[in-house]
Amino acid sequence: MDNKKIISWIVPCFNEEKVIFETLKRIKKVSTNINQFNWELILIDDGSRDNTKKIIKEIKKYPFKIILLSFSRNFGHQQAVQAGLDNCSGSASIIIDADLQDPPEIAKKMIEKWEKGYQVVYGQRTIRRKENFLKKFSAFTFYRLLNFLSGVKIPLDTGDFRLVDRTVIDALKKFPEKGRFMRGLIAWIGFKQISVKYIRDPRFAGTTKYSLKKMVSFAIEGLTNFSRKPLRLATFTGFIFSLFAFVGMAYVLYIRFFTQSWVAGWAAICMTILLSSGIQLIFIGLLGEYIGNIFFETKNRPLYIIEERFIINER
Repeated sequence: MDNKKIISWIVPCFNEEKVIFETLKRIKKVSTNINQFNWELILIDDGSRDNTKKIIKEIKKYPFKIILLSFSRNFGHQQAVQAGLDNCSGSASIIIDADLQDPPEIAKKMIEKWEKGYQVVYGQRTIRRKENFLKKFSAFTFYRLLNFLSGVKIPLDTGDFRLVDRTVIDALKKFPEKGRFMRGLIAWIGFKQISVKYIRDPRFAGTTKYSLKKMVSFAIEGLTNFSRKPLRLATFTGFIFSLFAFVGMAYVLYIRFFTQSWVAGWAAICMTILLSSGIQLIFIGLLGEYIGNIFFETKNRPLYIIEERFIINER
């Protein structure tokens, strides 16, 4: 009887027809070289509009089991990761994107750390090759702002590329919230965690699925789903501007009753009104984000819907 532990690869895919063959090839090479484990590969087709699903279903002669989970539509990357975790059978899982920016070869170092007792081994980027200044700057700012505002320390310069132990997988399944921010949730869970540093490569082929709009949306979701500090910052800012308002009122009353320069100061007053109005609108929007999160949570809809579950090389 084979008593080897199983390790699961979890690979979210969205319009990856140009890269999926190379991804599977490199995962196969890494897995067969680490032969003290059994392996399974879970591919989550997140509503792809190209031939990604068709290509996966036509795979032949792969050395271990492949499970294809096909969503009924595009539900999002974080939901795809959770679907993989919900359907994996491994003692540990390695979460990796299909675009090969995160090299599968790092899995060997992750497994070595896992065998030493660490339950989360996350990839930490030291260099991001061929990424533009805006992408690097936004990522740098996001992680540091998130850590400043969050009550839980989230490792800097990390994505979802990581190995997670079965204990962590089972814990994540208990989380009921619909706004999934996996790297934040995994940091919140705790357990023994450690990093493995690596150089992030450019995409092997195709185009990025994270536009500027999606990156901003993801950042807002991460901040509002994982911290109350923005609301407290809004309250604090409100007190500060209220103080300025009272000082301004005292100044206006002084000018009105004790001087002859009643018209003076209108520019400053207008600027103050415009500034305070802008800040109010920003924080009303922030409050709306939190209310929107509550709205979606109370609906209690499923995180994702699997249209088809297809198994290749079942053993």
